[in-house]
Amino acid sequence: MKAIPFGYGGDLSLHHLRALDVLLREHSLTRAAQVLEVSQPALSKTLAHLRRYFDDPLFIRVSLRMEPTPKALELAAPVTAILDRLRRLRSEHLSFDPRTSDRTFGFCVVDAGVIKLLPPLVTLLREEAPHVRLQVMQLDAERLEAWLESGKLDFAMGAFPSLVKGIRRQLLWVEKYVCVVRKGHPRLGPEPSSRALAAEKHVLVSTSGTGHAHQLAERAIEAAIPAENIVCRVPMFIAAAVMAKHTDTVATLPLSIATVLAEDLGLEVIKPPIKLPKIEIFQYWHERFHREPGNRWIRSVFPTLFRRPLMPRLDARRRQP
Repeated sequence: MKAIPFGYGGDLSLHHLRALDVLLREHSLTRAAQVLEVSQPALSKTLAHLRRYFDDPLFIRVSLRMEPTPKALELAAPVTAILDRLRRLRSEHLSFDPRTSDRTFGFCVVDAGVIKLLPPLVTLLREEAPHVRLQVMQLDAERLEAWLESGKLDFAMGAFPSLVKGIRRQLLWVEKYVCVVRKGHPRLGPEPSSRALAAEKHVLVSTSGTGHAHQLAERAIEAAIPAENIVCRVPMFIAAAVMAKHTDTVATLPLSIATVLAEDLGLEVIKPPIKLPKIEIFQYWHERFHREPGNRWIRSVFPTLFRRPLMPRLDARRRQP
């Protein structure tokens, strides 16, 4: 801890240490201000105080990044250790009661996860935690790990195999893929041949740049369907389903949301005649918050919520008159 000289240059608060911690991760005043939920001028003022306190510039602008000086790198480990110790102290002495808490939990998930997750989760919260609120953040692969580490996100849900450093995970369910088309599609029945499927026009959900494992399904579809028959690429599963609803295009979706959207939008679920991957869906959280009571509670909800299938099986739906 000798790297932090608490004896000169004015006071240094936990606010200053947290700002330094986030700046060391984000390498950007703009992004760090977003994580800290402060204005950029306010963060610039905090950084100026840190520079005076340590008598060092701490960060030097190189191109579009703020690169830490040797002094800032020397401070990284002790600052992180101090903040982690304070989190542990707070966790050990603060309880969490879902019945009375008005906490807002932030999480990140692709829209497929929103469709599967939010309805049963909101229903459960109304019964067990009526004052708890949820905030869904737009997926940003470049910031996902940093947001989990900083606490901006309490958890993420999906299939993100690149999340490694300091990240814990728990398997929730295994997702498989099906195709959906509008009811009364003129050429495709419940179990089309691979040739028939390949001859149709397709709308492809593309998660490029998100780090999500859905990209494995994208590549399998691209290998099976001629490029000229992939007429549209969209970033959201629900957009693909809407396209299938209003055109003769085929959309390939995870089964759990395909069954929901098929009912809501009047679509037919069909069995794809091509080999598509199964995706393991996890919940992710950072080691820093593993013992934090509120984080532990929200994580405990999902294994119970998804212990049994929330959607009917495709075969069962087919047998219905």
